[in-house]
Amino acid sequence: MQTYTYVSKGKFELMEKPKPVLMDERDAIVKVTLASICSSDLHIKHGSVPRAVPGITVGHEMVGIVEDIGSAVTNVKPGNRVTVNVETFCGECFFCRHGYVNNCTDQNGGWALGCRIDGGQAEYVRVPFADQGLNKIPDHVTDRQALLVGDVLATGFWAARISEIKEEDTVLIIGAGPTGICTLLCVMLKNPKRIIVCEKDEGRIRFIHEHYPEILTVSPEACVDYVRANSDHGGADVVLEVAGAESTFRLAWECARPNAVVTVVALYDKAQTLPLPDMYGKNLTFKTGGVDGCNCEEILRLIAEGRLNTEPLITHTYPLNRIEEAYTLFENKMDGVIKVAIEC
Repeated sequence: MQTYTYVSKGKFELMEKPKPVLMDERDAIVKVTLASICSSDLHIKHGSVPRAVPGITVGHEMVGIVEDIGSAVTNVKPGNRVTVNVETFCGECFFCRHGYVNNCTDQNGGWALGCRIDGGQAEYVRVPFADQGLNKIPDHVTDRQALLVGDVLATGFWAARISEIKEEDTVLIIGAGPTGICTLLCVMLKNPKRIIVCEKDEGRIRFIHEHYPEILTVSPEACVDYVRANSDHGGADVVLEVAGAESTFRLAWECARPNAVVTVVALYDKAQTLPLPDMYGKNLTFKTGGVDGCNCEEILRLIAEGRLNTEPLITHTYPLNRIEEAYTLFENKMDGVIKVAIEC
């Protein structure tokens, strides 16, 4: 089968591999119908994910059809259309039982697919702990509507859930890339008083204005003054940092009012400094990633009810045999790209 594989730092390659087989009674084999490219795939390519294993098939955002299941799998059966969770989790350890599935203590726990074991930018994928990692797609929800459920939409939902957002709040979201927009959609479900999105890319700002005209937008240069002028207590009540740059990390706490919540959703390429003397007296609560992607069933229900719609984010579609073109487009932010669907 065709796979897109991490060869070495800076090099991915389309290559043939054997079709995966069941290796455990809790496994499932999924025929991938659609996959997507994530910024985390680029982090692997650039060498900033040390745990990524050369030789693995990349890709952790996908939907497909169950083809085979192990003897212990009970929640799905062959023929089911499913989303695949970005995280692998046993459902039994301390962290899983408390909903902290990103920290599952199994050897395959956490982000494994497309990082430490073969992922889904391929024709087929083996999914460990299939009862936890697969969610059935409702009949009237399309593959494209469900494509982002297992990763960026799960991330946005998790970020909004842990950020303690109240209806009287001003919420600032820094970054309007795919994860930032998914975070925005999930914050909108909380109905805060106002939402401000900070973004430097004019194309993404236009996308926000076109699809979510009630949302306020601002450039990074003007962000601090704008947030202070458009909030009730000298800064945002909640800040979600989804951009992942050194400047945006500082911007996040600068724009927060005293005693605010700052949720760091982004994955950084290098360590960030927490300048405590500059922050002294702000009494901020920081919450940090990665995503605990254990709400996919609820997310699919919200999509089925028409309350969440990420399909406009899929701006480009490529077949698997042209995935290198798709990566070039996505990495260089060409042609107004937000998300790319890969037909596998």
